[in-house]
Amino acid sequence: MPLTTTEQELSSSRGTTSGLRLTLICLLSLILMVLDHQNQHLVKIREALSVVVYPVQAVINAPFALGRWADENFSTRSRLIDENHGLHQEVLMQGARLQRMIALEAENVRLRALLDSTAKVADRVLIAEIVSVDMNPFRHTILINKGGRDGVYVGQALIDAAGIVGQITRGQPFAAEAMLVTDADHALPVEIARNQLRTIAMGTGDIDRLALPFLPRNADVQAGDLLVSSGLGRAFPAGYPVGTIVDIRSKTGQPFLEVDAEPSAALNRIREVLLIWRDADVQDALPDGEAATIATEKGQ
Repeated sequence: MPLTTTEQELSSSRGTTSGLRLTLICLLSLILMVLDHQNQHLVKIREALSVVVYPVQAVINAPFALGRWADENFSTRSRLIDENHGLHQEVLMQGARLQRMIALEAENVRLRALLDSTAKVADRVLIAEIVSVDMNPFRHTILINKGGRDGVYVGQALIDAAGIVGQITRGQPFAAEAMLVTDADHALPVEIARNQLRTIAMGTGDIDRLALPFLPRNADVQAGDLLVSSGLGRAFPAGYPVGTIVDIRSKTGQPFLEVDAEPSAALNRIREVLLIWRDADVQDALPDGEAATIATEKGQ
């Protein structure tokens, strides 16, 4: 049935209105993206929205948490016995190592006393659980359940039982986003533990590989060398394991070696991480009297 003139005009008017709305929405989106990129005007808004979205994230994560809980609580008796036996052996081994560490710590205290030096304040740490992992294959980021309310700050280092995991890149009141050391945009100052040769460990986008692209052809580097954080840049405390060199290649005409390393941390298997504070932040967290005493001793 052909449309009347009035109906055609109404249809044309609705089409024009829809096109105008779409144009205005696109223009508003571009303005907001430019303002947020240049001046960070939307940071506070994102933080407020993160508080609103956090319960939704918790609800989405609840089935997985419930599944893990059910799996752990309904394990077979034989599996629990095997785990208990293995843990008992591990406790004995760790106890023997701890006795050795106590002796080394006592010796270290004596040497510092001879050198008229004060022992450093122990690192402050906080355990955080991983809430989610970014499924984008080109980004290696995780979300943890500790945020600004717990003292977490952007740039803070994360470790696990084996080595450095990454660092905080975005903070929220109740959560925080962290970038893993293997992310293609991550770089970490390191040194070879064997000879203190300093370089940079770059993320490759491969969860099992780091790259050391700035070692000259005559560098003293060997497969199996341990990489530790150098402490330069003050983002990561010095001395934490980062990875182990696994492959060294030298191409004719190239001024640098191609060196690959395997991360020390189990980046694709961790469930909890440790947040660590720098020495200055540790002192800020101490009681006023104790912090003042430490500051006085360091100034002597």
